[in-house]
Amino acid sequence: MATGGNSLPSPSCADDKKRRVSYYYDPGIAPIDFGKEHVMVPARVAMAHSLVGVYGMLGDMRRLRTRPATEAEIRRYHSPEYVGLLRDLTPESYANNASLRQKAQEHHGIGVGGDADCPAFARLWEYCRGYAGGSLAAARAVVDGASDIAINWSGGMHHACHAKASGFCYVNDIVLAINELLDCFRRVIYVDIDAHHGDGVQEAFVDSNRVMTLSFHRYDTKGCRKWFFPGSGDVDEIGKDTGRYYSLNVPLDAGVGDDEYHKLFKPVVGKAMEVFQPEAIVLQCGADSLSGDRLGGMELSVRGHAECVSYLRSFNLPLLLLGGGGYTINHVASTWCYETAVAIGKERELPDEIPRHGYELFYENQGNKLHYRTSPAPASKKSSNTAETTKGKVLEHLSEIKAAPRVQFQKRRGNAAGVDNGDL
Repeated sequence: MATGGNSLPSPSCADDKKRRVSYYYDPGIAPIDFGKEHVMVPARVAMAHSLVGVYGMLGDMRRLRTRPATEAEIRRYHSPEYVGLLRDLTPESYANNASLRQKAQEHHGIGVGGDADCPAFARLWEYCRGYAGGSLAAARAVVDGASDIAINWSGGMHHACHAKASGFCYVNDIVLAINELLDCFRRVIYVDIDAHHGDGVQEAFVDSNRVMTLSFHRYDTKGCRKWFFPGSGDVDEIGKDTGRYYSLNVPLDAGVGDDEYHKLFKPVVGKAMEVFQPEAIVLQCGADSLSGDRLGGMELSVRGHAECVSYLRSFNLPLLLLGGGGYTINHVASTWCYETAVAIGKERELPDEIPRHGYELFYENQGNKLHYRTSPAPASKKSSNTAETTKGKVLEHLSEIKAAPRVQFQKRRGNAAGVDNGDL
């Protein structure tokens, strides 16, 4: 796998292929049930964790303590009224309390209809606190210098808004983690490779010049093709006020594959790194951009998706890897397992044949291989021309940034990472 980038080996590890990696896994998240017909299946994180274990990688990482986020920590971004609703909402209270149900539906996007994107399910508050706590712990691990890279595959809920659930997302752990990083780092870049636009994160920092948001996503307009959620993320969405040109979007056609994707990804990310000069990176690794996803409609391979992780890793800056979308759960688990190996520096050591580990039946339809066969991406002159036009516009927006913003503050240090070197 080519890494790109222009960085030197990490000074923290004697082996220049390795990195100090912290890893978060909360077994309480896997049993969460969005509903029988819902496409969001949190058990995919347990599947990824099981693969990471059977491939022998848990001993290569430090375990982040499983401390749920507190109500105060979640309120650092989300409104008190919305947080109170999440805390108090249960399937029973939703069914029996008419005023609570009305507030949840009309004001906060929860539980509208039998096929709700964001249902009121059992242990909702515990679920939100769990994945948000993981992203906060990951942020603290890199803030305090305990790790070069920190991973929370249960996080990455990029659609959640200040006072509203959206797109299967309730608490925006990404925003919480970035705010934690901003206490220490002057500039943070957020890169999103989910099939869907990272609208909630963009909105949170739309007027900031300390956070650059850069989203690569499928974008279909209502006027010419079937609309694709959330409908935002046009190339001309560039932020506002002080944050003008710090919100960047790379809209993509359905069916885009590895080659075309990276002809956009690497030049755009490389230029953003050069111009913005971030001190930390957050990468949302939504796996619905993989070939064969139930919702995404894109055609990235496991290696093509992981190439984004490898490229950003090569800049040797503190790096957070978070989950996100992904609705063909065996593909999600394969990819996040492989990307864990990329983070550590062991991806070339992983056999393609998946070892026996208890979830074998889930991988039968991909030949029990980590790298399953992908569909060929449709090539067309029109799509190639569109991609070049998009790249040109994004690079033009980046050229408007004349110098990285300077920030004066006292960097925070201390042992707040919550690292546990015990058994994984």
